[in-house]
Amino acid sequence: MRRQANPLTPDPTPATKPVAWQPDLAKQKGVTKHAILTERIIADIDAGVLKPMDRMPTHRDLARELGLSVQTVSLSYKEAERLGYLSGEIGRGTFVKARVTDRAGRMMLDHSPNEVLDLSIIRGVYLDEHENASRDILRELADGDNASFMRPCRPIAGLDRHREAARIWLGALGVTAGADRILLTNGAAHGVFLALSCVVRSGDVVLCENLTDHGIIGLSNILGFSLKGLPTDHEGIIPEALEAACGVGAVRALVLIPTLNNPTSHVAGIARRQELAAIARRYGVFVIEDEVYRPMIEDELPSITEMLPDLGFFITSFTKTVLTGLRVGYLVVPPAYSIRAASILRVSSWSGTYLTGEIATRWVENGTARRLLEVQRAEAGARQTIATEILGEHIASSHPLSLCTWLKVPSHWTEDGLVRSLTQRNVAVTPSEPFIAGPGHGGGIRICLGGRLSHTSLAKALTTVRQTFEQLPPVYDIGSIG
Repeated sequence: MRRQANPLTPDPTPATKPVAWQPDLAKQKGVTKHAILTERIIADIDAGVLKPMDRMPTHRDLARELGLSVQTVSLSYKEAERLGYLSGEIGRGTFVKARVTDRAGRMMLDHSPNEVLDLSIIRGVYLDEHENASRDILRELADGDNASFMRPCRPIAGLDRHREAARIWLGALGVTAGADRILLTNGAAHGVFLALSCVVRSGDVVLCENLTDHGIIGLSNILGFSLKGLPTDHEGIIPEALEAACGVGAVRALVLIPTLNNPTSHVAGIARRQELAAIARRYGVFVIEDEVYRPMIEDELPSITEMLPDLGFFITSFTKTVLTGLRVGYLVVPPAYSIRAASILRVSSWSGTYLTGEIATRWVENGTARRLLEVQRAEAGARQTIATEILGEHIASSHPLSLCTWLKVPSHWTEDGLVRSLTQRNVAVTPSEPFIAGPGHGGGIRICLGGRLSHTSLAKALTTVRQTFEQLPPVYDIGSIG
């Protein structure tokens, strides 16, 4: 039976017409026509003439309009796609790709709590328990012999004791891997980078959720692969959409966040994970499983990596679930990729940081990591309750243990207008732009509930959000004049 997309998540097939775009292609001596067209595409995207999610004219229509060959237009589109400016959607056309821009970065600045109530950055909660645990471990390290973790330069993949602690922590998440398949990284984002670098080359097609972590979108620009977002429902990527994309061919990898996806907070159930794994196995597609939030969920959810021993990469870390500043991640690689992954780690950062690795190891060994994880779960649940009570019908999707909530934009507002109005009221939030990996995103605003916020401050910020949502926008944009 064909699944229907959740009505609260992006519509995967919006009706869009090609943008009316007629570039002026001035001849340049010694420059090919397709290079000139490529330059024009990039320039008009950077200038805002072509906007994110605009549907480009078909190859044939643009060729006829400009008096070029279809092959010339195809070459230009392909090059712009390789550079991260366009995204080809199977059976639908070519769209302007949302890029990680300076504007997106400005919307997620980590302001001082004294200046603004910052709901723009997703991070773990920070309470006195975290502060005290940090002080205790730093005193312990200062008073002891640090030779075992401060002097070594090898092994690159991580000290043996650190990898053994990683094996224990991963085992509780349903991942059974020998220490020889585990690498210590500087957080989950570092792990995703290493995994992609192992298997993906410039021009390869990589699939992900239609709305996904902005770090994956940024990596597509850095590593040069073509990122294509797939439609989702309340459990994440719809299997039929993955099957269709893989059936066309040339798909190299799938990157997904199956547990508490950022920003929609969806959680893939057991059957969904099995279906996705079966499709990836059938087509020989590598799966990079970003499970940075997985420790928050106590349910027994199988790892997709476990189902794909030769194709699966598993990543988790402590930053979102134990302590924000503890930038230690664990990357599990297929058996054949241990040497390659370690070599990429060596040339990119030499190794994970042994000092933070030592802290994580001691906390795994003495139970502190598990205790702080329980604090995260309890506090995240309490903050989600506050958010539900205050925001109610404005919530598009969330989860009782998520560190963020995805909000619907009222019909009388635009995302940009809401973000500016909330900023003027000293509340920072994040619009959909940094998370868009494909057309049909439907819009939305993410609010984050972590950090060192009291329940009173959080309630104040969320009340400001609700009151702003329920107001009518200004008749003109004062911010643009200022």
